[in-house]
Amino acid sequence: MSKYKCVIFDCDGVLVDSEPISIQTLVDIANEYGANIDLEYGMKHFKGSFFEACKSRIATHAKTILPDNLEDIYRTRSFESFKKNMKPVEGIKEVLDNLKQPFCVASSGPENKIELNLGLTGLLPFFENNIFSCYAIKKWKPDPAVFLWAAKTMGFKPSECVVIEDSLSGVHAAKKGGFDVFGFTAHDYNDELQSEATKVFSSMSELLKML
Repeated sequence: MSKYKCVIFDCDGVLVDSEPISIQTLVDIANEYGANIDLEYGMKHFKGSFFEACKSRIATHAKTILPDNLEDIYRTRSFESFKKNMKPVEGIKEVLDNLKQPFCVASSGPENKIELNLGLTGLLPFFENNIFSCYAIKKWKPDPAVFLWAAKTMGFKPSECVVIEDSLSGVHAAKKGGFDVFGFTAHDYNDELQSEATKVFSSMSELLKML
C-alpha cells in the first residue's frame, strides 16, 4: 500500500516536453534585444522559473530596453511553436492510465498554456477539473502556495501527497510546503535534483513502482 494518497504533477518537463520549446523561444527573443545567450544558458537559468524572473535576467544581458509587452510577445510565439512541436513526455500516458491514486497538475504557467499543452498531447482528459496555476493565486515557485492549494482542494494534507518535479525551484517549493518530492532527471543537465529531492528517477517507467 502506497504511503501517498495523492500525486501532484508539475506540467512543463514532467507531463509535456515543453521546456526546450519555450526556452528556445525565450532565448530567441532575448537575442533580438542583444542578449547574446544560447539554449544551454536558457536551460540553466530559465528552467522552472516564472516569466518575470526570466525577464529580469534577460534585461541584465540585453543591449536595449525590453518592451512592456514582452510577455505577450513570448506567449504568442511560444504558443505557435507548441502547436507545431509539442509532445508528451515519454511514458507519461502509461503512468496516468495506471495510477491508482487521485492526481492533479500544479504549474507555474498560465492556465491557458497548461490547457493548450495538455490538449495538444492528448493528456487534458486526465486533468479536466484538477488544474492549478500559479497565475490564479499570483504566487510562484519556490513559494509552495500552488502545491498547498492543490493538496487542499484535492482533499489531502501535504504529508499524504507526493509532488513530481523536474526543476530546482519546484523541488524547493514542494519541500517548503512539507511535501515529499520525486525529481525527474531526464533534463537535469546540472545534476541539481539528486541532493535536493526525496528520490529521483530518470524514466517514467520507474515512476509507477515508486508510487
